[in-house]
Amino acid sequence: MMDKQIHRGTLEMVAAMLISGTIGWFVLLTGLPVFEVVFWRCVFGALTLLVVCAMLGFLRPGLLSRYTAMLAMVSGVAIVGNWLLLFASYSRASIAIGTAVYNVQPFLLVVLAALFLGEKLTLQKLAWLSISFLGMLAIVSAHGSAGLGGGDYLTGIGFALGAAFLYAVAALIIKKLKGIPPHLIALIQVSVGVLMLAPLADFTTLPQGQQTWSILLTLGVVHTGGMYVLLYGAIQKLPTALTGALSFIYPIAAIAVDWVAFDHQLSALQWLGVVAILLAAAGMQQGWSLRAWWWRSVS
Repeated sequence: MMDKQIHRGTLEMVAAMLISGTIGWFVLLTGLPVFEVVFWRCVFGALTLLVVCAMLGFLRPGLLSRYTAMLAMVSGVAIVGNWLLLFASYSRASIAIGTAVYNVQPFLLVVLAALFLGEKLTLQKLAWLSISFLGMLAIVSAHGSAGLGGGDYLTGIGFALGAAFLYAVAALIIKKLKGIPPHLIALIQVSVGVLMLAPLADFTTLPQGQQTWSILLTLGVVHTGGMYVLLYGAIQKLPTALTGALSFIYPIAAIAVDWVAFDHQLSALQWLGVVAILLAAAGMQQGWSLRAWWWRSVS
């Protein structure tokens, strides 16, 4: 029974990560301003998650206190801001680079947890953080080299870093929401996004064309509602270590999609930075000892 549960959870996690890896492609295909893409993603995502939460019985009173509802809404502001910055990074630094830089988020979460939750910042975590920082330097120093996707490379990297920071803030807040169904938290987050961005939306000039609406609908239903259901279902079934390992399918898929769809090929220095960031994130999430890992690699 346990093997079947782990097998199903693995399939759900792989599907969720592959879906996540195509988000950048769909965002750029719309050709719309980023805030419009995020607004319609929130609208269709909210409708999808509303149905899911109703089917699972998560809309009954008593699940949220005033305090937890407020925290969920604040996390929604951070998540929506995270989407705005991450999506804006794609057209400037490319999907591959934006996604790679975005994967410094575990380190930002560690730093924030140390500052605000009193969690211990160990030497091992600091070592992996240093490797990630060196990877960032490699990516930033590739500015001006051939093969870069997007016109404002450094701005794109800055946006991706900002997105990672806001995701870490949201994750820190969600740590305070233990016991609240994650699907309900996601519904609140995208609903907050609708309220945040509605004043900026131009309802007199709606997106044009069936293809554009199909992409926006896919971003809301599949990349938001469906992806959240798969992701949270997988998290409930899998050990933490396996969940962390499978999460790296997302940046790998995003880099592959960027190459296939837009022919964005990374330079050697950029590849070095990407590998350093992903290796460091994997090492920290899996609890690898840097000293033991280095000794095995040279012996």
